Order: sequence, then structure tokens, then C-alpha cells
Amino acid sequence: MARPTPELIHALRVTAQKLKNGTHYQWGHMGGCNCGNLAQELTKLSKDQIHRYAMERYGDWSKQVDDYCSSSQMPIDLIINEMITNGLTIEDLKHLEKLNDREVLLRLPLEKRYLKHNVRDDVVTYLNTWAGLLEDQLLQKIVLPSINDLQPA
Repeated sequence: MARPTPELIHALRVTAQKLKNGTHYQWGHMGGCNCGNLAQELTKLSKDQIHRYAMERYGDWSKQVDDYCSSSQMPIDLIINEMITNGLTIEDLKHLEKLNDREVLLRLPLEKRYLKHNVRDDVVTYLNTWAGLLEDQLLQKIVLPSINDLQPA
């Protein structure tokens, strides 16, 4: 599961909001699909740039991340590397493209867990739910001092 950071949580929520507000979405377009839209937010590249870079190698996002090499200078590998640097894992990217991470889905009501990977509203639901999960994980790491730990001035 992704490393919960405020920046990643923000990127997930911004991506969800942009999709909700009608930004380009096309599941078969490497820059306009589930991963492509998040990649736009994390890398600040355009959907067309991401798509063009991905087309230098064969396959959808799942295949691209399977072939990912951290030391490669292939543009798609640089994009994937940037996403990993922002806290994501290879598995996160695979799950995002199919909307099928078990931890994310378990946070949804039972009747809402059957998301379709190529439906904009389902992507928005998944991204917001994932952001909420990461936020909860981040907040659990925060330890405030107890009143007994405070030294009198």
C-alpha cells in the first residue's frame, strides 16, 4: 500500500475532483485513464505527453509497470519513478488501473464495492476512498504528547 503523505493524499483528491468536474477521461488512453490522470497531477505532464511516452513501449499501465526499470531512462519509466517517489507502489498502480485494491474496496459499503474500472464516477469514488484510507493511516502515525509529558515552564 502507498506511503501515506499529505502530498499524495492531496494529489488523489485533486485528481478525483478534476475527474468529477469533467476533465478528459478515457480508459484506453494512457494519459487520460485512471493512472494517467493521477500521473498528470503528480508529474505535471499533459495527458498527451504521458500517452506519447507510454507508446514508446508496448502495453497498458499494468504491462508498463511490469516492465518498469528504475534505472531506465525511458520516459514512461521516469513517470512511473516519479509516481513511486510520491509514495505509490507498483501494486498501487496496477490496482488503480483496475480499481481493485482490497483495502480500498473494504471501506465502501458492500453494495458499492463492485466498481467498474472504466467508469469515471467509479474512479472518483475509488480515489476519494483511497485518499481517506491513506489519511487515516497518516493520522494514526501522529502521536501527541500527553499532559504528563509536558514540562512546566
